[in-house]
Amino acid sequence: QVQLVESGGGLVQAGGSLRLSCAASGRTFGSYAMGWFRQAPGKEREFVASIRWGGERTYYADSVKGRFTISRDNAKNTVYLQMNNLKLEDTAVYYCGSSYTTAQAMSVIPVAYWGQGTQVTVSS
Repeated sequence: QVQLVESGGGLVQAGGSLRLSCAASGRTFGSYAMGWFRQAPGKEREFVASIRWGGERTYYADSVKGRFTISRDNAKNTVYLQMNNLKLEDTAVYYCGSSYTTAQAMSVIPVAYWGQGTQVTVSS
């Protein structure tokens, strides 16, 4: 089992920055991948970024490349999503997810474990 708790969401103006955190407990060893996903009102949940506890490769959705950065702190069992140059269309509930898979596969397979989500609202 993996437990995930997100934090760091809030209200920010367009062009601003936020950093989301996902604290993980349970199975957090190297073979698990962590990802960030988001769901806007009336839309399906979509992949944002992923990383593996035991690796360095990161993957991003095209819509956030160059603006968002995923990172991890293994000592704290925490994954971060640094979001810069936020746009109105980034408004969504952001979820942390984890699966026993590669970081690359996180964008295409069903996620095994989810956090409760944190709201990010970007205003004009």
